[in-house]
Amino acid sequence: MIKLGEYQVLTIVKKTEFGVYLAEGEGSSEKVLLPIKQVSDDARLGDRQRVFIYRDSEDRLIATTNTPKLTVGETEVLRVNDITKIGAFLDWGLERDILLPFKEMTERVRKDKEYLVALYIDKSNRLAATMKVYKYLKIAGDYEKDDDAEGIIYEINDDIGAFVAIDNRYHGLIPKKEIHEKLNVGDKVRGRVTDVREDGKINISIHQKAYLQMSDDGEKILAVIREYDGILPYNDKASPEVIYRDFQMSKAAFKRAVGGLYKAKKIEITDKNIKLAEE
Repeated sequence: MIKLGEYQVLTIVKKTEFGVYLAEGEGSSEKVLLPIKQVSDDARLGDRQRVFIYRDSEDRLIATTNTPKLTVGETEVLRVNDITKIGAFLDWGLERDILLPFKEMTERVRKDKEYLVALYIDKSNRLAATMKVYKYLKIAGDYEKDDDAEGIIYEINDDIGAFVAIDNRYHGLIPKKEIHEKLNVGDKVRGRVTDVREDGKINISIHQKAYLQMSDDGEKILAVIREYDGILPYNDKASPEVIYRDFQMSKAAFKRAVGGLYKAKKIEITDKNIKLAEE
C-alpha cells in the first residue's frame, strides 16, 4: 500500500519518458510516479528507491526524492509564504507549499512569520497542516529540573499560561505566574525546567533563578531611573500596573531588585521616589 505523507522504499516497475513508476512490488496494481527530473541516469527496472509520497497540483499521488520538513503526525516550525481565501500556505521544503486551513488555525497567522504545526491527512485524503498540535506532542522523558530548555509558544491560555513545544516536539508550559511580559503565539523562548510533572509534561520558566534574575532586573531598573534623569517618580510601593508598564516585571521581582540595589548603595529610597545614589 502506498502511504500518503510518509517515506517508503518502493521498486521501479516501469520507465517512461516523463519518469518512472514505483510500486511495492512487480505485481502491485497501485503505482506512483517519480518525475524524470528526480530519476538518476542509471536507474533500472527493479531498483529500490526511497521516496516521500504527497499530491501534485492535480491532486494525484506523486513521489519525490526531496526531503519535506515533516511527515504525517510530526510537528515542525514552518514559515508562512502566502495567505489566501482558503488559508495560509507554508514552506515545508517541497515544490508545493502545504495548506494551513483557517479552521486549523488557533489564531490568525501573518505572512513571513513562523508557527508550529503538525502534518495530518484531512477528510478528503489530502495532506494539510494544523496549529492544533497538542495531541501530536510527545513526553520528554530526558529532561530534569534546572535543565535548559527552548521551544516555541503554540497556544496561550489566560488562566493557565503559555503552552510551549520544547524542541518543537515535547509538551511544555510557562505557568501564568511566570509570565511578566507580553507573549504571543509563534514566539521562540528559552528558559529552564522548573518542574517535571508526574505525567511527564514540563513546566519552564523564562526567567533565571531569583538571585541571578535580580542582577539583570537591577540593571534594567538603573537604566530606567537614568531615563527619568536620575529620579524615579515613585518608590517600591508603586502599583503592579505601573511597575509592569515601566519595567515589564512583577512587583515581587521589582522589590527584590530594588532591595539589592539599596543594599549595594546604588540607589536611595524616599517616601515619594527612588533616586540614584550620589557617587
